[in-house]
Amino acid sequence: MSIPAPDNQAPLAMDVQALGRLKQAAKAQSPAALKETAQQFEALFINMMLKSMRQASPQGGLTESSDGQLYTSMLDQQLSQVMAKRGMGLADMMLRQLSATSLPQAAADPVSKAEVTSQPATSPVASSVAKPMSGTSLVDEFRQNMRGPAEAAARMTGLPPEFIMGQAALESGWGKREILGPQGQNSFNLFGIKASSSWKGATVDVTTTEYVDGAPRKVMAKFRAYDSYDQAFEDYARLLTQSKRYEGVLANGQSLAGFAQGMQSAGYATDPAYAAKLTRIIQKNLLS
Repeated sequence: MSIPAPDNQAPLAMDVQALGRLKQAAKAQSPAALKETAQQFEALFINMMLKSMRQASPQGGLTESSDGQLYTSMLDQQLSQVMAKRGMGLADMMLRQLSATSLPQAAADPVSKAEVTSQPATSPVASSVAKPMSGTSLVDEFRQNMRGPAEAAARMTGLPPEFIMGQAALESGWGKREILGPQGQNSFNLFGIKASSSWKGATVDVTTTEYVDGAPRKVMAKFRAYDSYDQAFEDYARLLTQSKRYEGVLANGQSLAGFAQGMQSAGYATDPAYAAKLTRIIQKNLLS
């Protein structure tokens, strides 16, 4: 049996320094780093399989010596790399999982409890925001698409647009966890605002997470639905300016600490770590 030549450009799966460098690269959450991470884990898995197979097979001859065992181990490592490069399907499956879970951390469906009167919304239709551009990251796409609506809401509230955009990002997972209707239609509700008794527009019923005595609990809740993201940001601005509970947010919201802590103190969400999450997502992605 001919043995394929190893890829000399790829570090060994068992190389601790290589794995350390890979770990640092993966923190950047780039597609290339995630792909290499998945391939290295597949190589480790294959190497474990080969090792188990050899241990289960009768040993004899040169493989009984320490040198023979060393060369066999090195061969298994190289074979693992080659087979992982060619692919067994495990790396592709892991890559899909890593891509899905590498999103910035967001709150667990925080919602507003305030009741305000807003303009009624009809059934959701196409968004007026530009479509995402290819070749850009999820965060870049969100910032690009929501910059205009956030600036409009900033003019209504006096808050920095980065803070408003950051809260929309936290609530929706940068747009990846938007509230959808029963047929998959978009509600455009990026801020997780509930539909109280005063709301006369369209609504969507979904399961969300509420914190009761500090413990998360799944509940069914009714949320507002809009025609576009522009309406969602406008309604968010009305919520803050027409409800007395958010007076502290508007008064102290020019600083990140005042805005984040003010939102939590006003009861915008039941998550006890809401202010810390909101601060982190704004500071890391919108103020740097």
